[in-house]
Amino acid sequence: MVRVGLTEATPYHTMPLTDLKIRSLKPDGKPRRYTDGGNLFIEVRPNGSKLWRFAYKFDGKQKLMALGTYPEISLARAREKRAEARGLLLEGIDPMQQAKVDKLERLALTEHTFSAIAAELLEKNRREGLAGATLSKKSWLVGIANADLGDLPVTQIKPTHVLVPLRKVESEGNYETARRLRAVISQVFRYAVATDRAEHDPTAGLRGALIAPKVTHRPAIVDRDKFAGLIRSIWAYDGAIETKAGLQLMALLYPRPGELRLSTWDEFDLKKRTWTIPAARTKMRREHKKPLPGAAVDILTRLHAVTGREPYVFVSQLSRGKPISENTLNGSLRRLGYAKEEMTSHGFRASASSLLNESGKWHPDAIEAELAHMGADQVRKAYHRATYWDQRTEMAEWWSGQVLAFVNR
Repeated sequence: MVRVGLTEATPYHTMPLTDLKIRSLKPDGKPRRYTDGGNLFIEVRPNGSKLWRFAYKFDGKQKLMALGTYPEISLARAREKRAEARGLLLEGIDPMQQAKVDKLERLALTEHTFSAIAAELLEKNRREGLAGATLSKKSWLVGIANADLGDLPVTQIKPTHVLVPLRKVESEGNYETARRLRAVISQVFRYAVATDRAEHDPTAGLRGALIAPKVTHRPAIVDRDKFAGLIRSIWAYDGAIETKAGLQLMALLYPRPGELRLSTWDEFDLKKRTWTIPAARTKMRREHKKPLPGAAVDILTRLHAVTGREPYVFVSQLSRGKPISENTLNGSLRRLGYAKEEMTSHGFRASASSLLNESGKWHPDAIEAELAHMGADQVRKAYHRATYWDQRTEMAEWWSGQVLAFVNR
């Protein structure tokens, strides 16, 4: 019978083990080992615990593998574990290393579920400063996915599983929501792949499987004469100063409505005539700096006398300390006589883009840079030219002049 890993300090007993023998073993002042043969033995500790051990050599190194405690691991089960370990050794596999791999796989099945990884991704997005509204929408979509995928390990989710929540959303006619849901599910899997908890993104095989939503463009006035009429109505507006200033600046600066509504005074440098929109509030998640024409600076200066003590530039009349809502701007357009099918606050972007391009005076990339529409290749190109800053500054003043000319028509 082979003796393994033993020392004089731990007396070695060579009698084959039985359950009766194991139960009768009593602790004394030092650990003692009792062999069952085949390099399997049980160690009795001074505190009375009884631990199974299997000794073996791998790559010339002596190793000692823990098999569990008695009686949780019975004599019969310990012998089975010894046989399994020997089988792995015959295949050239280290039993202890394989045990670690098996543990990780079990962990993947119990802890690396879709819902757990999705929650981790959402927390990462929150810490990275993802806009609150965007994070809320993303959480809502994750909740839809969790109903069918939440408890499943990400390693076991297949395209057919992903289709279940997508088809449910589609069956209600919400094709755009289904498209966004697929995108969010894909983000969860790509995060799982990046953190080494999944090998692939099953949504990649679903391209073309969903019903393509009908593209609907936001209403906007792009006819020059009609836009001039809108401008005159805005400058004649007799509502709250915050609302009027908001509409005027939408016309002059054509940002995304949320970028303007949620702006704070510390973003504006009226002396340098710049507005720096933080990355957390831009669609492209990149800081965006806009030149301010003189007319915009004048409006902001007058507004500062009213809301300058507040953090937000456009403070709600209904709830002081909070910004105006998008409905405030859109509602004002309705009061000016423009139906929701005709013009929205977001429509100022399309109006400016159309008329600026129509003028033929400005480089298309400069217009796109000002709109913060640019894709990766365009951004690289634009940054090589200092984001067309000089041309954008000149364009801002020219556009401001056009708007003010409309007022005086």
